[in-house]
Amino acid sequence: MYSRLLSSYSTRLVKGWMLVSKKFWFKLVPIVLVIFIAYSGVSIWSFSGKVQLVKTDVAVVLGAAAWDDEPSPVLRERVNHAISLYENGYVDKIIFTGGKGKGGKFAESEVARDYAIKNNVRAEDILIETNSAITEENLKYAYDIAVKNDFQTFTIVSDPLHMKRAILMAKNTGMEAYSSPTQSSVYKTLGSKIPFFFRELFFYVGYMISLPFR
Repeated sequence: MYSRLLSSYSTRLVKGWMLVSKKFWFKLVPIVLVIFIAYSGVSIWSFSGKVQLVKTDVAVVLGAAAWDDEPSPVLRERVNHAISLYENGYVDKIIFTGGKGKGGKFAESEVARDYAIKNNVRAEDILIETNSAITEENLKYAYDIAVKNDFQTFTIVSDPLHMKRAILMAKNTGMEAYSSPTQSSVYKTLGSKIPFFFRELFFYVGYMISLPFR
């Protein structure tokens, strides 16, 4: 009798503990997620102002839209920033990234290259990849080019709010990467920054969550 009572009590105790434990985790997980998202947002925003003027082997310019054979304002300012780094001796070579957009005649990197050549960058100092469609691919294919050319250090060029995710991806690709956000980004007003910020927050959090499964 005593053993049956003890067994019954133990069973109820375990079930009760499991129920409390489930409720605890159901409450804790959303709290942790909110804290993580908030921390990520602060990190993206604060990192956007980080400029690392370091002499490196090559600048990697992340792709953005091309309008036929002309760079979009976003791409143009990224290229202009890379040209400035090149002219001031911070990099000796430039890798432009980005494939063809939907219905595009030219790859983003081809348009960027032609624009840079028109602005006094020597053609022999430019390398391009034409297959990427997203940031991670920009960096992966640029790194493939770098390995073939024995580039060891990298300056990553993009818009300020893109830099946190870009640098993380670059380092995970294997690059010794430094942040150099364009100082003439078209995303200047709060109205243009906020949508870009939330887009970056979404992709950054998604990337971080996906890392353990890669």
